[in-house]
Amino acid sequence: MTTLAYDKPMRFGLFLAPFHSNKLNPTYALERDLLLTEHLDRLGFEEIWYGEHHSGGMEMIATPELMIAAAAQRTKHIRLGTGVKSLPYYNPFMLAEAMAQLDHMTRGRAMFGIGPGALPSDAKMLAIPVDQLRRRMEEGLDTIVALMRGETVTRKTDWFELQAARLSLGCYSQPMMEMAVATIRSPAGVVAAGKYGMGLLTLGPLNDAVLDHHNANWKIHEAECAKHGHVADRGKWRITMMMHIAETREQAQKDAMWGFHEFNNYSHDVVPAPAAIPRDHPDIVGFARDNQIAIIGTPDDAIREIERVRTKLGGFGTVLVFGNDLAPWPAQQRSFELIAEFVKPHFSKTNAMRQASYDLTAGAIGEYRKESGAAAQAASDAYEKKK
Repeated sequence: MTTLAYDKPMRFGLFLAPFHSNKLNPTYALERDLLLTEHLDRLGFEEIWYGEHHSGGMEMIATPELMIAAAAQRTKHIRLGTGVKSLPYYNPFMLAEAMAQLDHMTRGRAMFGIGPGALPSDAKMLAIPVDQLRRRMEEGLDTIVALMRGETVTRKTDWFELQAARLSLGCYSQPMMEMAVATIRSPAGVVAAGKYGMGLLTLGPLNDAVLDHHNANWKIHEAECAKHGHVADRGKWRITMMMHIAETREQAQKDAMWGFHEFNNYSHDVVPAPAAIPRDHPDIVGFARDNQIAIIGTPDDAIREIERVRTKLGGFGTVLVFGNDLAPWPAQQRSFELIAEFVKPHFSKTNAMRQASYDLTAGAIGEYRKESGAAAQAASDAYEKKK
């Protein structure tokens, strides 16, 4: 049996870009995102992360803070994150102020996910050179962390200037709200997170080559954490997984065929990373499943594949289902129900005591039956004697 570097109970959440069909009513789509958040809250999912995009059509949330504010009023327990805010697009002081306010409004349930910006088309509209995004992210992050720590910041760069700036409110969570950095291919994200001991939001498919790349980035993250006096925490490592679950493999395949083609076209037409699935493949869903791009199947299939990823990476803290709108809305809801009912308990170990109780009782049931039978016979004998 493989010994994992991290084997604590895993959490489950949703990484919601979102990817909504251009044919779907956008007003209803946003409402449905909030309905899904309520659904996940009831099912016991621990967190949801809302994306930020400004072009491309399908990833249609522009301001995740608004989603968090709305969702906080409709939920009780689930944590709510920006997945992620593109730091180069904003004055860091104004963004720190907004997120600190959300930290108070959610009583500490808000999480601050950050990144350089995923779509070059967004940066182009803001006249920001794409090759400057990561530098600006690092400069923005340095400033935001200082502000959230309660420091007074005077700083001038080529894209923002602050004069004795300090937050008027500060964070509700102490010493500051939880932050995580997005990472896909380059080590920029793991380096930035390592500087401050932050968590990682790791995006990408599930094949062994990509997992090897994630392992290499994790080693860089560990080294950067150590350099700055932090201990890299696998419990704060979140891994996204494209996943749709149904009662049977055949049903899951049928469900996913509903939306997979449109999502795949988007990955070819808009997403800057090379598309993982050929555009005109005759069986896109089967290709995604067989090439470890997506988990399409039953709860048992999901458990097996998540265990494979967990073993390959040495353990991590949270599975984030990648919100792709692969299936019709009712089937999506059922998929999350099946994950909550059967997949999540396997990894969160919530049934460990119940199973131990079952096994203990089953192991002694022969003796218990003898004692119960003897007691019943004694009662019958006593009755007959009295009669």
